[in-house]
Amino acid sequence: RFVEEKGMAPFEAARAATADIGLAVTATTFSLVVIFIPVSFMSSISGRFLYQFGITAAVAVLVSLLVSFTLTPMMSARLLGVAAAGSHGSGGAPRSRGGFYRWIDGGYARALGYAMRHRVAVAILSLGVILSAIPLYGVIRQDYLPANADEGEFIVTAVAPQGTSLASMDEILDAVSADIRAVPGVRLVLATAGGGFIGAVNEGRAYVRLAPHGERVFSVSRLVRSLVRGDPMAAFRGNRSQKEIMQEVRGKLRRYRDLRVAVRNIPGFNIGGGGFDVDFVIRGPELAALSGYAERLRDRQEPLGLMDADTTLKLDKPELRVQIDRARAADLRVDPERVGTAVRLMVGGDEEVSRFTDPAVNEDYKVQLRLREEDRADPEAIGRLYVPREGGGLVQVGSVARIERVPSASRIDRLDRQREVRLRASIAPGYALADRLAALRAEVSGMNLPAGYTTRVSGKGRELERTFGEFVWAFALSIVFMYMILASQFENLVHPFTILLSLPISVPFALLSIGATGATLNLYSALGVLVLFGVVKKNAILQIDHMNSLRAGGMERAEAILQGNRDRLRPILMTTLTFVAGMLPLAVGSGPGAEERRVIAVVVIGGQTLSLLLTLLATPVVYSLLDDMGLAVLGRRPARAERRAEPRST
Repeated sequence: RFVEEKGMAPFEAARAATADIGLAVTATTFSLVVIFIPVSFMSSISGRFLYQFGITAAVAVLVSLLVSFTLTPMMSARLLGVAAAGSHGSGGAPRSRGGFYRWIDGGYARALGYAMRHRVAVAILSLGVILSAIPLYGVIRQDYLPANADEGEFIVTAVAPQGTSLASMDEILDAVSADIRAVPGVRLVLATAGGGFIGAVNEGRAYVRLAPHGERVFSVSRLVRSLVRGDPMAAFRGNRSQKEIMQEVRGKLRRYRDLRVAVRNIPGFNIGGGGFDVDFVIRGPELAALSGYAERLRDRQEPLGLMDADTTLKLDKPELRVQIDRARAADLRVDPERVGTAVRLMVGGDEEVSRFTDPAVNEDYKVQLRLREEDRADPEAIGRLYVPREGGGLVQVGSVARIERVPSASRIDRLDRQREVRLRASIAPGYALADRLAALRAEVSGMNLPAGYTTRVSGKGRELERTFGEFVWAFALSIVFMYMILASQFENLVHPFTILLSLPISVPFALLSIGATGATLNLYSALGVLVLFGVVKKNAILQIDHMNSLRAGGMERAEAILQGNRDRLRPILMTTLTFVAGMLPLAVGSGPGAEERRVIAVVVIGGQTLSLLLTLLATPVVYSLLDDMGLAVLGRRPARAERRAEPRST
């Protein structure tokens, strides 16, 4: 611009232009650094993953500052020498302002002139856009991570009733594996019977690997291969996403009535909850009550927007319970402790009641005592055991105790010295984690739990609440740090406020982009909002810095606003379109896990492009309004030139 409009030599233009843009570049760089630094020090599990992101982005931006002050002006001075000649078109207008850009420049000049003549209306419109973020935030679904990412693999877990043998579980999993292999798109199934280290024999799981992503889902590469083969429609046939395959697997496995089956993605990193989306905890003293509350929630999983629900507390383990009649035992002079000893010895067994020495090999062996398996499971056989009574004589256990079969818990979980049960489930299509947790809380509230029973959220839900809470603090600290840096750079307390006003203006457009694409507000989209803030405020810095420079050179405020924003329109469009173009591959990319990364590009592209025009108009309007307020405070007469502002001839 200096070469074409001021007729300067490329070498001198490089020096002068670098000095002219130096404040804006420095302010943009350091205010961008303080956006990423607070994210690096989040204390949650998510903060550990974002640490590398924040540090890397901050260092890269600082290096770019060095490049912009050294390599870029040097290359401009050496490589733009040809531009000095013939840089003006017909009529003496700069060649860079001709062609298609002349229409953009003229349209923006007219829009800016209209906005300056109706500053109050533009300010009210901007305020309305900012406030629209509140209802939009309530509508957008919130999740910890993007759900149902297509990574080409998932797992199936199955829990059979208590008492199922390992051999029976192996047969069940063979049948389950056969049903899964029959689903189109499945390439491999690896099933394992038994629960592993802390599981039970009535549990099993199957790892399912799908066909490569390029063979199942439409992509550009698949279309190219189809065109090479001469069958372009092949790219659109047989498309099956992982989500569709998982739904079909669920439908096939519903025929196993006694199995509790769960089909879910393999978690990218373990944050608790057994890999399930929902991990809802109920604590209390009574196991029967805890199991009842959890089963009531499980029975209502469809109205609650859940699927594959299961509980960690199951009262289905068969148990023989000996209830001693203490009054009768006292009448018969039988010590209850002896009843317990007899049952423990005959049912539980004693590892060593004596020792046997084999003289042939000179080895000692422990003699163990225990009832046969068929007698240990027979209440009548246990009731016929004899126990001694005081004063001599024997009494059968059945004479002083009642032996009955009762269901019992296969395991009891405790935390903070309280018994608990966990409802674990996946999110049904069309819902998200945050609203399902709210639905669960509302459902439990309607149960009117008695005193001593409490609920809490664990796993992904707890990390979601912690992460979003820390992001709020990170955003708040970033804004405070940005204000401090911009105030020190501009040596003004008002201009940073004008610059930061562009941040809330872009938020509704980012939320609108998330809702329009069916995405959720999650960890990745929050990162996209951070990047969006860095891009959006850069535009306002460029505008205000140049308007201040023109006014410092003696230009009237109205003319400085029109001329300064027109001069900065080109670099703003260049950086914006370049950034959007760089995000497009991320937005349209395919492959395993592309759904998780795509939301970052959606937020940046949608938020930046949709809010661009409004920020280009709102920034100079707010700049002039705050300047009028400052003049009014100082007792000076505000400028009236904005009402007469007209676009200059293009």
